[in-house]
Amino acid sequence: MPELEVAGKRWTVAPASNLLDALNAGGCRVPFSCRAGSCHACLVRCLAGEPADARPEALSPAQRAEGWRLSCQCLVVQDLRVEIFDPRRDGIEADVISVDWPATDVLRLRLQPCRPFRYGAGQHVLLWNDEGVARPYSLASVPGLDEALEFHLDCRLPGQFSDRARRLLPGERLRLGELHGGALHYDPAWDARPLLFLASGTGLAPLWGLLREALRQHHSGPIRFIHLAHDSSGHYLAGPLGALAAAHPSLEVRLVTPAELPEVLAQFRLVSRQTIALLCGHPTGVEDFARRLYLAGLPRTQLLADSFLTRDA
Repeated sequence: MPELEVAGKRWTVAPASNLLDALNAGGCRVPFSCRAGSCHACLVRCLAGEPADARPEALSPAQRAEGWRLSCQCLVVQDLRVEIFDPRRDGIEADVISVDWPATDVLRLRLQPCRPFRYGAGQHVLLWNDEGVARPYSLASVPGLDEALEFHLDCRLPGQFSDRARRLLPGERLRLGELHGGALHYDPAWDARPLLFLASGTGLAPLWGLLREALRQHHSGPIRFIHLAHDSSGHYLAGPLGALAAAHPSLEVRLVTPAELPEVLAQFRLVSRQTIALLCGHPTGVEDFARRLYLAGLPRTQLLADSFLTRDA
């Protein structure tokens, strides 16, 4: 039976146990969200031994060389000594610059890191609050365009992180996980290809950043941007999106509610096979968008998606 060791504590686990589950069952409180190797919330560093890794490509060679592994994708097949990501040691302090509500259930949080923080548009990072609760959130900001890091938090339901975030004040501090994740990005090689952005709810956050990144790089192909919200009040960036569409004739923005969604989905059969589709939001919406696009003939390799999961209510 393999043994796990963390901070001097050792215990036996069943062979081929999921590493994330085994660590949390042992009281280690490893955060997680997607369980698909995308959000990178469950990073741990292997100090001795090697797990069976189902997605080694999900981390960079440099990260893997340092021993980092995504615990949700690993099985315990031999004795392992593991170090849990520690925000006090591995994280970056960030000051709360502002907190506001662009919609009644969407909290916009802006942070200023206390030291240089490298990231790309569309990525997400791990946020730790002063109560020791961590969650991955996508960045709505763009490096070089925005001075602060911007996040959009869905606060429709109670949650350990969002409940504390409601009470944040300028001047308070959070910590950032410096190791970024996410499937979404903009590639300058896509310059002339049609882009299709599909966001639901606060899945709008990373796609807002990627849209501005594409326009900053003078994307020459047509861009269609669709945001699905539970009702019209949920289109919390309607004004900024409309302003961008007015300034860029190649950009079409459509704001839809569930009642209008069937008409939008029916139009997917007209999507060019050269299109690059970027999807983000609740898993149900993302999966429906992806399935419709695939049935319309869009190759899977041209579809990039991130899903948001709610861990606690």
